[in-house]
Amino acid sequence: MTTTAAESSTETAKTPADFWFDPLCPWAWMTSRWMLEVEKVRPVEVHWHVMSLAVLNEDKLDELPEQYAAFLRDAWGPVRVVVAAQQLHGDEVVGRLYTALGTRFHNQAQPKTRETLVAALEEVGLPADLADYADRDTYDTELRASHKEGIEKVGQDVGTPVIAVPGADGEQVAFFGPVVTPTPRGEQAAKLWDGTLLVASVPGFYEIKRTRTAGPSFD
Repeated sequence: MTTTAAESSTETAKTPADFWFDPLCPWAWMTSRWMLEVEKVRPVEVHWHVMSLAVLNEDKLDELPEQYAAFLRDAWGPVRVVVAAQQLHGDEVVGRLYTALGTRFHNQAQPKTRETLVAALEEVGLPADLADYADRDTYDTELRASHKEGIEKVGQDVGTPVIAVPGADGEQVAFFGPVVTPTPRGEQAAKLWDGTLLVASVPGFYEIKRTRTAGPSFD
C-alpha cells in the first residue's frame, strides 16, 4: 500500500512547543535541556522566546534581598543580547545562542561578563559586537513584548520557564515549569513530555507542586 503525500505530511508533522526563558535562570536551563531531549524522542519542535526576570521584578526591587536584586540587575545584559541577535539575525539563532550562553553560565559557572557574552556569540557565528547591546535599551520594546506574551499565558505570580503546548481543543495551554532536576533523558524525558500533554488536555488543570529539596544539577 502506498502512502499519499497528505498522509506522509501528517505522519511527520511535529508538535509545536513554545518555551520562554531568561538566560540566567538555572531552573529554566534545566527544563530547556529536557525540551532538547524531548525533540530527540518525540516528534516535537521547540520555538524559543525570551522573558525577563528583571522585567518581572522591576517594581519589587526595594522589597527583595540585596543578593537577588543584584542578580536581577545583572540579568538585563544577557537577555538584551539574545533579543538583539533575534532582531538582527532572525528567530533561528535564539535557541543556539541560549545554549551557548547557558552552558557557560550554568554548566561552566563562567562570570556574567562581556567576555563570556562574546565567546558565546562567536561560538554560534554571530558578531561579537552584539555584546554591546547588553548595556543598551535599543530592543527593550521587543524584549518586553516577548516577556508579556509569555507571562500573560500563566500569570504574574510565576517566573521562568514558561512552556506552551497544544491542549485538547488544539488551543495552546501554558504552564510555569516543569521544574525538574537533573534533566530527564531518554525514555524518562519522553514520559515527562507525555505527562505534560496529558495534563494540558484536562480543562481547568492548573498546578501540581511540591517543595524543592535539591538545587539544579547541571551534570
